[in-house]
Amino acid sequence: MNTIIEGIRQMRLSRRSALKTMGAAAATLAMPGLTRASGGKIKIGFISPLTGPLSPFGEADGYTVEKIKTLLANGIQNNGKTYDVEILVRDAQSDPNKSAEIAGELILNDNVQLLIPASTTDVINPAADQAELNGVASISSAAPWQAYVMPRGGDKKPFDWTYHFFWGLEDALATFAGLWQSIDTNRDVGMLFPRNADGETWGNRNYGLPPSVEKAGFKTIVPSMFQPRTNDFSAQISDYKSGGCDIVGGIAYVSDLKTFITQCSQQKFHPKVVTVAAALLFPSGVEAMGRLGEGMSSEVWWTPAFPFKSSLTGQTSRDIANEWESAMKKQWIQPLGYAHALWEVAIDSLKRASDPMDRASVRDALKTTDLNTLVGPIKFGTGPHANICKTPIFGGQWVKSDKWMYDLKIVDNSVNKLIEPEAKLQPIKWS
Repeated sequence: MNTIIEGIRQMRLSRRSALKTMGAAAATLAMPGLTRASGGKIKIGFISPLTGPLSPFGEADGYTVEKIKTLLANGIQNNGKTYDVEILVRDAQSDPNKSAEIAGELILNDNVQLLIPASTTDVINPAADQAELNGVASISSAAPWQAYVMPRGGDKKPFDWTYHFFWGLEDALATFAGLWQSIDTNRDVGMLFPRNADGETWGNRNYGLPPSVEKAGFKTIVPSMFQPRTNDFSAQISDYKSGGCDIVGGIAYVSDLKTFITQCSQQKFHPKVVTVAAALLFPSGVEAMGRLGEGMSSEVWWTPAFPFKSSLTGQTSRDIANEWESAMKKQWIQPLGYAHALWEVAIDSLKRASDPMDRASVRDALKTTDLNTLVGPIKFGTGPHANICKTPIFGGQWVKSDKWMYDLKIVDNSVNKLIEPEAKLQPIKWS
């Protein structure tokens, strides 16, 4: 996998091409003839896991930021004034403590008007807490809404400054169950959860994966949670074998899942289905497993098949994916759609704010968002929580591809009928 820095360098080299692509869209943000920077400079703090174990989620962020910088080269127009925009990119290093630290610096020292912690619970929640504490608007995505709301106490009191759009655990869990209902198994499911905020959310006995699949008629085997970056899954695999599990479901990141699948093969544990959130989102993660990657399944939150267009550029999801593949010379990734949509919501809010230099004004504009984006309509106040907007989700399976090592095919649409399945779920071929 190319590094984020290499991706950013490639985008800089192609800036001339990007200027041509986005010229028309940029004109709608800052019309010619207006006084430059007459309104001042808007500062946006952008936090992403650019390095560390969560870096696959941040891979599209550096690329997209370069696109947005080009788009905003002439500033943002608001109420007859043109505002320069400075984007302050910070690397959370996949560390919650680092995310909180740099969020505080961006808010208190750099005086940003808007904070965007891009993705993953470990990055988003600490930064959003800082935004809530210090009174600055924040928009985020790419984490189930329960993982954003519950650990931060949002189930007791709505947030004032922080907003989030993504699907919920109930959608992912229904998708997992929909996948497993479509294939012949003994309906015994082994649960795989890391010992972190994501694992505790997905493994929750009240609203997590176990009670959901049990309600759908499956039996669950729930061994102890594993420590992230462990090198030994023997205890979990032993429990699965003893329980006769045909299915494994849960959440893990790439390095952990690779270790787990390799040890499953070595210890002759061959479930028919492995459906894991997070790690199986990325081509690089599946490719890292070599031949064992074929047949892995996961939730799908964005594909080039999405029938939505960008409010910034007018590009379709297919256009965005093709542009990425052309520039980066590698397969599209799911976070690409959300990386783009985050900026759609951010820029729309800054354009509508009564005073984009005032944090409360930006917050009020963000709160009243009603926008069609690359990942679907975003509107707060209509979802399961005041600070949440839900987006579509599907079930997918990685299969062999002519163009790439593996391709992700939609195999379940039980939660959302937006896209018809492209294939049927097939059992894993372990040999």
